[in-house]
Amino acid sequence: MALYYHNNPLLKLQQQFENSKNYILPFIDSVKPINASTKVLEVGCGEGGVLKAFIDKGCTCLGIDLSEFKINNGKELLKQELADGKLEFITKDIYDEEFKKTLIGKFDVIILKDTLEHIYDQKKVMFALREFIKDDGVIFMAFPAWRMPFGGHQQMCKSKLGKMPFYHMLPRPLYLGLLKLFGEKETLPDLMSIVDTQISIDRFEKLVKECNFKIDKRQFYLINPIYKYKFNLKPREQFKLIAAIPWFRDFVTTTNYYIISKV
Repeated sequence: MALYYHNNPLLKLQQQFENSKNYILPFIDSVKPINASTKVLEVGCGEGGVLKAFIDKGCTCLGIDLSEFKINNGKELLKQELADGKLEFITKDIYDEEFKKTLIGKFDVIILKDTLEHIYDQKKVMFALREFIKDDGVIFMAFPAWRMPFGGHQQMCKSKLGKMPFYHMLPRPLYLGLLKLFGEKETLPDLMSIVDTQISIDRFEKLVKECNFKIDKRQFYLINPIYKYKFNLKPREQFKLIAAIPWFRDFVTTTNYYIISKV
């Protein structure tokens, strides 16, 4: 069963905005103060709900997404922010060399929320972000670890599979066959992309070091803050003891918040 908000751009934007205002922005602000001079880039911005919280703080924001459908929804829903010159939406590939030149050294804050797990060459994107961020800037990343109950994003499924945890870790042929058996034709490309790019907490932290970043702050959640809207669950931080146990924490941590910066 696909979550209802996937087909309701306004509701999705409102929920992302509230989640950003209450959790993401304060998390970033605790390391990098947010004010009217802050320039923010979000890669994989969707309709712009996360950025709306930063615009309300006076920031100037750029949202990039490969989905023209989502960008067009965002332009319709955030008309005033666009008209005020506080927001720009672009449908572009950040690897496009000419476009890439326009972003170099421009941003105080870069945001990737639930985006990294969709990217095939994760090291490549990390090095690209390194070029876009100012020397004293920070990057916020949040992603669900592959091994967590819904780490395959199976909540996107339109069938009963959307409520089933952990089966995304079946061997690839079995998983693919199960999705086809339940008629998940429309969601199949996105679901299989997560299988191809699966990211764990340990692999992410290794990637941070390999790309010459350092971790300024991290927070693991037993219950993802966005689950307040998706499943009517109260957000809960992961227990410190569990958060300290490599590998095992991936199974019981529903999202990870990180702030990283250049070494």
